[in-house]
Amino acid sequence: MTLNDLFQYALDHPANVLFYFGLIPFAALLAGWMEREEGHLPPWNYLYSILVYLVAVPAILAVAYSVYKWLFERGSILDANLMLQVLPVASMLLTFFIIKKQVRIESLPGFGRLGGLVTMIAAAMVIMWFLDRVHIVTFTYLPIQYLLLIFLVLLFFIRLGWRRVAG
Repeated sequence: MTLNDLFQYALDHPANVLFYFGLIPFAALLAGWMEREEGHLPPWNYLYSILVYLVAVPAILAVAYSVYKWLFERGSILDANLMLQVLPVASMLLTFFIIKKQVRIESLPGFGRLGGLVTMIAAAMVIMWFLDRVHIVTFTYLPIQYLLLIFLVLLFFIRLGWRRVAG
């Protein structure tokens, strides 16, 4: 299955996508109603952390996909797909808003790793955009699976470099 096949599946089955991105904020709301001032204690903080990851990773990928469509394929912002580009980000913002009312997001287990992932994805996108702009490599005509492979290799080297500099 290619990334394009996954996107096509999501577009062919919008009820599944709506259910997923509607269930996570509802679960956060339900957990907040059930835990009553114990959100910072296990198991509630682990539940909140799982909900954050379940909604944040697809939202990060949706933003990266949007940036790819607008910068590399020169697509219009008016052609944004609501199901694949807007709904994950909206669900993430709503979930963060609900969880933030219950517990400090910074106190959730593993939350610092998510910030590092966002930083690495942004750095890889900036490097790829720069290489495309100076015409060293043209990413526009590459199939998405090769582009994804280049992106993952670039993330690996950024992470490796980050570890050597930091420690």
